[in-house]
Amino acid sequence: MANSIHLRKAADKDIPQLAHLMGCLGYPTSVEQMRVRFNEIQSNPIYYTLIACDGEKALGMAGFHTALLYNNDGFHARLIALVVDQKYRGLGIGSRLLLAAEKLARDLGANGIVLNSGNRAERDAAHLFYKKMGYQDKSTGFVKNHI
Repeated sequence: MANSIHLRKAADKDIPQLAHLMGCLGYPTSVEQMRVRFNEIQSNPIYYTLIACDGEKALGMAGFHTALLYNNDGFHARLIALVVDQKYRGLGIGSRLLLAAEKLARDLGANGIVLNSGNRAERDAAHLFYKKMGYQDKSTGFVKNHI
């Protein structure tokens, strides 16, 4: 299967599978919620969504955006979603998606890429994966919902 997997830009036809993948990431999302989110994301030129497929079946996705920084010259990319369906983990799909997102960000002129990953036990394997992929554990993130 690993040889039949291809990466491409996500499209409207992928919305139901993107909703499923958000659930795999721990964020249950209806198809209608994903349709609204994805339409807004697609309409914003600083957002990029890559999908890993076997035929038409989505196995994983990576989404990021680019942004200017106050504390550094140039701009960075921020990975805001990276997920592989549980049934297909361990096949190198996450690595391929992450490397493709890094390459696209670099091609766009980004100086680096950052990501946040929750401090929950179910994220321990993801943290090990990111470290293996060369990411450093350098910050603590904070969230305030409902402002």
